[in-house]
Amino acid sequence: MRFLRVVFTAILATFLLGLGAVCAAAAVAAQWGRTSLAFDVLTHFAPFWLAGALVATLAGLALRGPVRVAIVGLGLVGTFAAGALIAPELVRHTGPHAAPGAPGQLKIVQFNAWHNNADLERTIDWLAREAPDIVVIEETTPAIRALIAAKTNWYVTCPKCEVMILSRRPPVADGVAFLGHRSGPLSRATFRDARGEFTVLGVHNAWPTDPDQPMQERRLAAAVARFPRERTIVTGDFNSTPWSFSRRRWDRALGLVRRERALFSWPAVQYKRLRWTGFPYLAIDHVYAGSGWATVSVRRGPKLGSDHYPVVVILAPVAPR
Repeated sequence: MRFLRVVFTAILATFLLGLGAVCAAAAVAAQWGRTSLAFDVLTHFAPFWLAGALVATLAGLALRGPVRVAIVGLGLVGTFAAGALIAPELVRHTGPHAAPGAPGQLKIVQFNAWHNNADLERTIDWLAREAPDIVVIEETTPAIRALIAAKTNWYVTCPKCEVMILSRRPPVADGVAFLGHRSGPLSRATFRDARGEFTVLGVHNAWPTDPDQPMQERRLAAAVARFPRERTIVTGDFNSTPWSFSRRRWDRALGLVRRERALFSWPAVQYKRLRWTGFPYLAIDHVYAGSGWATVSVRRGPKLGSDHYPVVVILAPVAPR
């Protein structure tokens, strides 16, 4: 028994030492994401580095001797470095808030429907039951466009685009912009309510490893600048997490307030090559709104055959003073 205990301890110590070293190294290297897009890719997985470092720290306390000091030391380095990436998201301002009964509410659904979605009927049925005022939907296909036309009476902005904006009221203006073959679409629709006009922009950005993403962010910032920021709303699949330095920089550049906080939206399905992923671990679907909007609620929707969860946000005009 003593021999087995020694072997088990050695295996555990080796595993924890490796776990602590990997998480500490990744979390520390991610700090260079402030100036390097290559290192910034590591920031998107900050929750993993934090969880692994915490496991190494707590489990390492059960060991003895120099190996305990090494494991706990690496775990603490990883915990503080990863925590420094995540903490700003947890304490940032998410804009003004309004009570559930606030007048003039606007319900928005942001959803990447996924081109491989095999449950389109349930997807459209859920959207119909939610009865949102506006839906921004990405990765549309001819099949989902046909279902939307057959089963709903929504107004559709850019009906053949990869990013579509659906609405219960007709827009007063709309448009779409493309920059390059792989840049991804940027759709917009302008509506009018009791307070005047407001513009909704829908976007689907490339992965952070794709050189197109910074260009897409610059394009979006330029598009937002064309409209009165106070009432502008931007939502979509940004493929960018809130603990990345690039996301924080573009948050500032947009001049709007991101209304969800650390809302994990991907993946909603298990991939063949990633069978262990039964839970969402990337927060990449975002909703922004100008200072003229107050947040009533933000929630994640159900699994709907897509690899993304939908995001449901209710906004209300800020009460005049």
